[in-house]
Amino acid sequence: MRKLFFIGLALIVFIACQNKPQRYFADSAEIETVKAGIAAYEKGDWDTWKSHFADTAKIYVNSTKPVNIEDRVVALKAMTSAMSSYGFNHEKEYIEMVLDKEDETWVYYWAAHKGTFAASNKEIIIPVHLALQFVDGKMVEEHVYFDATEMNAEFAALAAAAEAQETESTEEE
Repeated sequence: MRKLFFIGLALIVFIACQNKPQRYFADSAEIETVKAGIAAYEKGDWDTWKSHFADTAKIYVNSTKPVNIEDRVVALKAMTSAMSSYGFNHEKEYIEMVLDKEDETWVYYWAAHKGTFAASNKEIIIPVHLALQFVDGKMVEEHVYFDATEMNAEFAALAAAAEAQETESTEEE
């Protein structure tokens, strides 16, 4: 009787474990949306990039203060216009979708972003993490995390060089 009890208990535990819903995904429509958004970013196709977001999306870039989609596009255009090439290393990227404990849908993306500044030909590689929340197939929230130190230093150096050149040309007149 004791053996039968333990066999029954093991069977119940096994069945209970089988009914647990899947929470992590390597493939999903949301992951494909993120990949399409990254491809649009890399092409500078801002209309397509924006089309993956809800109109009311909040985007947090290394901050707890959100920006709207239009302000984010302005910032991305300013950054990418200073570069002769930019994009993510797709060979070493990692992407997953998670249903969290509140049943919210999030896609997490990790990759290295490589960009070359046109004016200085300086190449920078920055690890980036994106966390994107989806509702009804659209991104409603994006959190972008990266160490901007090297990129900001290069922008500052380019601005200083441009200012020095402007001052020099003004003095010659």
